[in-house]
Amino acid sequence: MQVVHNIADLQAVLAGASLRAFVPTMGNLHQGHLDLIQMARQQVDARAKSGGKTVASIFVNRLQFAPHEDFDAYPRTLENDCALLEANGCDVVFAPAEKDLYPEPQVFKVHPPTEVADILEGEFRPGFFVGVSTVVHKLFNIVQPNLAVFGKKDYQQLMVIRRMVTQMALPIDILGGETRRAADGLALSSRNGYLSESERLEAVQLSWALKTLAAAAREGSANGHLDVPALEAAAMQSLKERGWQPDYLTVRLQHDLSPINGPCQQPMVVLGAAKLGKTRLIDNLEV
Repeated sequence: MQVVHNIADLQAVLAGASLRAFVPTMGNLHQGHLDLIQMARQQVDARAKSGGKTVASIFVNRLQFAPHEDFDAYPRTLENDCALLEANGCDVVFAPAEKDLYPEPQVFKVHPPTEVADILEGEFRPGFFVGVSTVVHKLFNIVQPNLAVFGKKDYQQLMVIRRMVTQMALPIDILGGETRRAADGLALSSRNGYLSESERLEAVQLSWALKTLAAAAREGSANGHLDVPALEAAAMQSLKERGWQPDYLTVRLQHDLSPINGPCQQPMVVLGAAKLGKTRLIDNLEV
């Protein structure tokens, strides 16, 4: 595996690659990230007879952090990340410094439409999807991948990236990897490391609240009596009573995350974001 830190070196390493499968990350990797790398490796092995490369980037992107968020505290674990990536089939790691990816202030930015970028995560993290879309588009321009793999745990992010690729006519297949969970059901996240021992035991309650919400939404649609606001309010209250600070627990349509106002026969998804102590966690379940 090769580790490169600037754009010129990366493009030299990738020159002549018959297929490029890309997994962008912010590092501090866990098994969920490694599942995405393995998906990318499988795609390279299946699609490219020879000369294909699996590429991962490691870059903590300042543009997607609000001033009060954890940009400076976000764990940087490059040496360990590289060892994990090599063991899971990665060929090339692109780990630029900020000055390499943003040699001058990034004043040209990608602004997703408000109907997908200013709801849910975008409502509680203003500008987040501008930062995500801008850095992903820039990384796509640098890596020139044939396909890219993103995790479904960041459900709204995956939808925004897919929309961007379609709207901008980028010749990239976007694949979604299933959420990897701990044995108790907690979705793996780099931010789980911020949890205290007692908070870690409590953290699984977010996934349980979403399971309860999903079951109620499924039952309500089946019997023709789906009161989404009441179900969402009950889910929010269940976490508040346990000391959480929920931002949202909601039932939405999968294809565009629009609200549901009654019995629904289309594929649904339940999504939640809530703070436990100082740590904000997100999760979702397709219905």
